[in-house]
Amino acid sequence: MGARSREWEIEYKTPEQLARMRTAGLLVADVLSRLREAVAPGVSTGELDALAEQVIRAGGGVPSFLGYHGYPASICASVNEQVVHAIPSRDTVLRDGDLISVDCGAIVDGWHGDAAVTVPVGTVRSELLRMAQVAEDAMWAGIAAAARGVRSGVGRLTDISYAVESAVLRAGRYGIVQGYGGHGIGSEMHQDPFVLNDGRPGKGPRLVPGMGLAIEPMLTIGRPRTLELSDGWTVVTADGSVAVHVEHTIGLFEDGVLVMTAPDGGRDRLGDLVTERAPVR
Repeated sequence: MGARSREWEIEYKTPEQLARMRTAGLLVADVLSRLREAVAPGVSTGELDALAEQVIRAGGGVPSFLGYHGYPASICASVNEQVVHAIPSRDTVLRDGDLISVDCGAIVDGWHGDAAVTVPVGTVRSELLRMAQVAEDAMWAGIAAAARGVRSGVGRLTDISYAVESAVLRAGRYGIVQGYGGHGIGSEMHQDPFVLNDGRPGKGPRLVPGMGLAIEPMLTIGRPRTLELSDGWTVVTADGSVAVHVEHTIGLFEDGVLVMTAPDGGRDRLGDLVTERAPVR
């Protein structure tokens, strides 16, 4: 989720506050790991939601999504042509060949973590698996751009957007969903700035230490146009094509980033772009 703002009101965190966000991020990572293992043909998205809430509360957290503007669940569980914000249900049963995107948020001691993964159900078409990998790689390209930008001292918000878009365009012809994207995060789940998944570099607020951002590309195998269903939440592709959604929460430090919702802090994908100033765990 994310909402575009005309004027930026960015919350800048201290290193200690970013470290507290890491606790929430690790809980979200644990939840998504458990859900990834649970995804299988015959499992309902309602069952996944119940498991997510159980793991969040057992870990000392509160589900970010539950009750947010009336949202009735602890995760978003978007299957196939559903892009984002699909409401879990016991009536929505996964089938072999489905692709499900699970978005999860948790609050620990007032600080938020937010992440999403796309998971294959059984045997999935290779072109759909490829799209999921492209989205994942594009997300990491955006995160790397944020790390280089804050380290250099001259990075701007849309450097992230440009890196995401460039990675997608290099990989093939995919629809980059418009109107939805990443966002600031910290003491609230959705804050300024809105993080586009495309655009020219060098624009927007400077990337500086203390920022918390959620980076979240959404791609379609067809055209990028979307519709919102009558439930007021579920966003689907207008042409019925399959979509994917991935997301990580990051914190910006003087010497790089910490990926709050990655168990290793992002070291496997980012190497020395991960900060040395915050604990990985």
